[in-house]
Amino acid sequence: MTVPPDLVIRNARIYDGSGGEPETADLAVKGERITAIGAITPNHGGEEIDASGLALAPGFIDTHTHDDLAVIETDMAPKISQGVTTVIVGNCGVSLSPLTPHRDPPPPFTLFGGAETFRYPAFADYIAAVERAGSAVNAACLVGHTTLRIAAMDDLERPATQDEIEAMKKSLAQALDDGAIGLSSGLEYPPAEHSLPSEVEQLAAIAGRRGGIYATHMRDEFDGVIEAMQEAFETAREARVRLVISHHKCTGVHNFGRSKETLALFDRAVKMTDAGLDAYPYDACSTMLRPEWVANARRTLISMSRPHPEMTGRDLDEVTRQWGVSREDAIARLQPAGAVYFDMDEQDVRRIPKYPLTMIGSDGLQGQSHPHPRLWGTFARILGHYARDVGLFPLHEAIRRMTGLPAERFRLKDRGRLALGHFADLVLFDPATIKDTATFEAPQQPAAGIHTVWVNGQKVWHEQRAAAARPGHMLKRAA
Repeated sequence: MTVPPDLVIRNARIYDGSGGEPETADLAVKGERITAIGAITPNHGGEEIDASGLALAPGFIDTHTHDDLAVIETDMAPKISQGVTTVIVGNCGVSLSPLTPHRDPPPPFTLFGGAETFRYPAFADYIAAVERAGSAVNAACLVGHTTLRIAAMDDLERPATQDEIEAMKKSLAQALDDGAIGLSSGLEYPPAEHSLPSEVEQLAAIAGRRGGIYATHMRDEFDGVIEAMQEAFETAREARVRLVISHHKCTGVHNFGRSKETLALFDRAVKMTDAGLDAYPYDACSTMLRPEWVANARRTLISMSRPHPEMTGRDLDEVTRQWGVSREDAIARLQPAGAVYFDMDEQDVRRIPKYPLTMIGSDGLQGQSHPHPRLWGTFARILGHYARDVGLFPLHEAIRRMTGLPAERFRLKDRGRLALGHFADLVLFDPATIKDTATFEAPQQPAAGIHTVWVNGQKVWHEQRAAAARPGHMLKRAA
């Protein structure tokens, strides 16, 4: 006797994540897996949904997040509300583990909390915490280079000694053996900017030998972007590791239009290097508040300030005028703080996601009272504004950038495709109405047009609200 499915979604316009044209069909789920696609006979006992007029796609994979703590402590509404079912955490050199600092770590760690946030001395401890708490989404974790530096070094304002590098290598190897999927770096930030390329290369090689990946926030996304890209490619080649260039952009008014140059370099580099990139669809970035980045931006908003939370969401120039101080004094008074910088050109913002190897990553920061709208809006903005309204690429190609392509690059087994036997990470949405509603003025708004989201066969988002289920898995590095 055939066991009936738990769920049948009927008459959906199915986008399977491969980049191919959609087809109208039914899809069945039993437990955590997809069991049938096509014309499915009626079943008895399971849930049935008529998806006529709606699109069904694999759950979206957010390739660049800082959700390390959020997957444990929150319902992940900013992500599941826009169809994200898997997040890559531990980016920009910052992971929660392996680290238990004796004092508050330096910026950009301050964007995530003080020393109390970093309470996992071994990566296995972090995995156990995620699995114990349960998560609304799947998570795969990178180990942060800067996290390793803080644990191994007493002074970050210098290159590491070989003994310190050996300690980092040992810690990274253990984390990878415990299930981490690779290494990340944040070489533009102060705690890592003094590291030599050879230090990063030795660590990346550890990831490469274990089949892991190396994701880098490069040393420079401003005037030195080409040199920074060349360093990243050289590191990946020497370390023999797969590469992701994180949140690729050309920042600062002097660099508007340079994506033509950077993507041409990418075309040449991928002939010798196994490389990809991700991007988010906004002309503003967000990170720690630094005077030199303020100077390169058209406008700066305060996204968080620990001593002055009342200033979040305010324009920095307004704060400066209110306090009657110089911009430099206001920045110092707000610290530790985060900011949103309007420092990119719209043509670059369009050109980079259109590049065939570009995946989509939000780079949002949960826990801030006034975050960048990319936290809640990235995936809906790609599908609604850029694919449907602007016509940057067809909907089936936009979906591939969020599903099949990242699953392949990060080697996420049985994810990113609607196929028999794959995990039932699903998003049902209306292509005609999907839209980001989060704005820079009101950034914490769920996307419109998302009907239902399932993670491993369980409903996590429906009718504009999160469900109680926490069915996500910790996706460990495949052997």
